[in-house]
Amino acid sequence: MALTLLLAACASVPREPLPDGLTRQPPADWAQRSETLTGFSRWELQGKLAVRQPEDSGSAVINQWRQVDEQYHLLLSSAFLGMGRTELQGMPGFLTLTTSDGEIYRSSDPQSLVEAATGWQFPLDSLTWWIRGLPAPEGDFELLFDQQDQLAAIRQQGWDIRFDRWNRFIDDYPELPARITALKGERRIRLVITQWQPLGTAR
Repeated sequence: MALTLLLAACASVPREPLPDGLTRQPPADWAQRSETLTGFSRWELQGKLAVRQPEDSGSAVINQWRQVDEQYHLLLSSAFLGMGRTELQGMPGFLTLTTSDGEIYRSSDPQSLVEAATGWQFPLDSLTWWIRGLPAPEGDFELLFDQQDQLAAIRQQGWDIRFDRWNRFIDDYPELPARITALKGERRIRLVITQWQPLGTAR
């Protein structure tokens, strides 16, 4: 049933011309791969984050991103925030942001809270899916694959999420994204993941 809904949502996106060398036709193992990655819902990663937008730009170190099903916990070191160490804890529809001086902010609109604190438009709830190489469950999407049968891009929510590099971080799992570039108009988010590891039973 989930796969049927996945394909239906994919088909409903208005189609733009395909970039050279890409196809909308998924490889034969895509259903199994996406099922495995969907089940990979308890993990931790480290890496770097950079954002460029018309108003300002900046970068941050992701000291920890711990995901347990729908709940996430991020520790960022980010000079661009003007707050040093920043902690984000949340789930879809709710976020708590704690600054380095102990100030705590809560909101039922995570994206608006991140924007108010950092000035960045940051689709945090969707990013927990995109970072695994999966479309977010909310909203139509389009998947593009390269000639090596690897996912090259997801188009969703007005964003063009491009998977620049994949690595086999974890034995017995498909390759996971090592570098992602998300584009929306003049906004760009780039994520470089240096380490993935599972937490507990991830399947």
